[in-house]
Parts: sequence; C-alpha cells; structure tokens
Amino acid sequence: MPPIRAILLPGSVLPAQPAYDALIEALGPDVHAFAKDLELYADDEPPPGWSLDAEIEGVLREADARGWETFHLTGYSGGGAAALAFAAKHPERLLSLALLEPAWAGSWDWSPAHAELWKKYEQLETLTPEQFLPAFMRLAVKPDVVLPPPPPGPPPPWMAKRPAGIRAFLRTFKSYDLDRARLAAFREPVFFALGGLSNPDDYGEIAHRLARVFFPDFHLEVFPERHHFDPPHRIEPERLAELLRRHWEGAEGSTPA
Repeated sequence: MPPIRAILLPGSVLPAQPAYDALIEALGPDVHAFAKDLELYADDEPPPGWSLDAEIEGVLREADARGWETFHLTGYSGGGAAALAFAAKHPERLLSLALLEPAWAGSWDWSPAHAELWKKYEQLETLTPEQFLPAFMRLAVKPDVVLPPPPPGPPPPWMAKRPAGIRAFLRTFKSYDLDRARLAAFREPVFFALGGLSNPDDYGEIAHRLARVFFPDFHLEVFPERHHFDPPHRIEPERLAELLRRHWEGAEGSTPA
C-alpha cells in the first residue's frame, strides 16, 4: 500500500508544528502527515473578510502542491470547524474525516444548553485581550477543571495574534453557512475524539449532533482525563495515533481501487 496521506489542521491558539509534533512522531514514518498552519495567521492581522472558506482554499493549495488528489483530513478546535466546512464543499477530495473537538459545527439543531453557551461566547467580545483568553478557556471545560497557568517567561511572538484570530473565528461562526444536507451526504468514515473533562454543552453536544448527521459511519472515542486545552494529540499521542491509523486504514481498505 502507498503511504497514508493526511493533513492536520490546528486550533486557534497553538501553531500547527508544536501542536502536532508528538502525534506525527507517534504515527511513524509510513504516514505522510503534514501539520498545516491556519491561513488566518499568515499575516499580523486576520485578512479582511476572512472566513472558513479561506482555510478550505489553503487546504486545497497544500494538497495540490503535494500532488495529493485524495487524502485524510484531521482538524482540532477551529481547525476542526474548517475541516467540517471542507468536507461539505469538497467531499470528493477526502478519504476520511477526523475531528478533535471542533469549535463549531453549524447553526442547526442546537440544544437549549448549547444556545445558552454561545450567548456567553458572544459576551467575550466586550473583554480586553488580557481578560479574553482566560474567559474563553474557562467556557470550554467543565466547571471544576483546573486550567494550567501560562508558561513562565514572556509569551511567544505568535501569541499576540491569537485574541484577534479567535474573535475572527467567533464572527465567522455567526454567519457561515455549513450545509447540513451536504455534510449528511459525506460518505467516508468520520472519527471524533472527545475529552471527558471538556464542557459537555459544547463539544459533547457537537459530538452527539454530528453522530446523527454522519450516521452510520461515525466513531466517537472518549478520552476520560482530557479536556480541550490538554488534548489527546499532545498528551496521549500514542493512543490517538493508533486510533487514527485504524480509522485511516479502514477508510482506505473500503475505498475502491
């Protein structure tokens, strides 16, 4: 069999390489996994009018440059939302989809608790940059989770872009049309990794909603001790690598030659 080809999209905070280094090492040399940074952070400020479509175009450019007509796509958090948008618009390019707690999954079929949570996300717009990230992180986890303190020393230069980038994601989620019917027509396997300590009204609700959309080829894997800010691709890369390889190999085994 030829090597497995996969593109990995990061979330809205950590750049792609440090986010996925451990996972790529655990996947081994026979998996050609490329950690692609978000188009959102190509310049010092988010591009005017940026939306998930910009990330879709970036994935297409990367795959075409590598000569990958088809490939597996994995996305975490904001990158997971972009991966869903890609699957809706270009299903013919994907062998499978893997979602690591996507930050958003369309504006349909929200539970009352999920709708209430998004009102709290909207309220973040009024906060200063110093207040914004701690409040944003707190909404993503269960109330009793102790979040890690910032690392010692000055923040890395890329960190200055993150509050504006996260706000850009929150804005596009309000208006982006993620077509439920197009997602439901996606026929390749879908894997979802969920942290047991993440906010169930956020990522747990998204997992159960997408399970209905992608039924019957949807696999949910729960990591009981993980949450959105200590995700399995960084903390349990060996376990996630084994699950992803199984997911990808199964998808390729069911793909006609």
